[in-house]
Amino acid sequence: MRMHNADEDCGIAQAAVVMADWWNVLVLREIARGHVRFDALASELGLSRKVLTERLGALVARGVLRRSLYQRRPVRYEYLLTDSGLALLPLLVAMQDWGDRWVLGDGSATATAPPDGAEHARVHALAGGGTGTGTGTGTGTGARLPADLRLPASDGAERPVVAPDAAATVLFTYPGTGVDWGEDPIPGAPGCTLENRLFRDAYADFRRADVAVHGVSTQLPYEQAAFAAAEAVPYPLLSDAQQRLAAALRLPTFRGAGRLRLKRLILVLAPDRTVRHVLFPVEDIPAAVEETLRLATAGP
Repeated sequence: MRMHNADEDCGIAQAAVVMADWWNVLVLREIARGHVRFDALASELGLSRKVLTERLGALVARGVLRRSLYQRRPVRYEYLLTDSGLALLPLLVAMQDWGDRWVLGDGSATATAPPDGAEHARVHALAGGGTGTGTGTGTGTGARLPADLRLPASDGAERPVVAPDAAATVLFTYPGTGVDWGEDPIPGAPGCTLENRLFRDAYADFRRADVAVHGVSTQLPYEQAAFAAAEAVPYPLLSDAQQRLAAALRLPTFRGAGRLRLKRLILVLAPDRTVRHVLFPVEDIPAAVEETLRLATAGP
């Protein structure tokens, strides 16, 4: 890309060298989703091998991706995000948030989603299909989380998003606890404390069924730890402040109280990290917690 001399010291211009190409952005989107091998990327993107080879080579040269050998005969590589690449994930999620609100939506800020909107369709597709209502039950192969996805937790540890030793994992995302939304409350945002309390009160039932429960927000671990201690939350609260989970599943977000936040939804995941069931949007929280327990204990 040809640049004006004045752009040499401009961070926006330098980032545009990497991100301004359509295919570069989509390649990074798919790698964030866990499609790290050449054939998988070509299949997901519908891109010619020549063009994909060029884009991957350029991103490696820029230090955004690194190649990792996984097969010697013939030689095959996985393309993984470097620290520089991981630092681009919040930008990808912000681009998605802007597109959802201003291109695919009507420009209004909301923490929920209409049933005929792009966010609703995208979230319910995570389970390999959906019912078209608040609860999506997979009818095909669900989306799978990347194997290496771990998030910092409220107990100070870094944990896998899906519990490896449980029959299923319930993952509920929420905008944030203890948040002042200001004079203009955002539709769909209240109730995060109630949701955590209801999962806390039902936690023994989930554990008896060998189902793990994880709460996720974009709040920082110390904020989550303070809330977990105050409310005696028995399950881990995971911080997606770096938007790794949001990018991996293309989760819907909104901007409120100075931060990009996850919209409220509930996923039930199998031990192999695939999404079995989706509840979105979550508007009746007590009913959603009851339905989650039923879905999580119903089996595949």
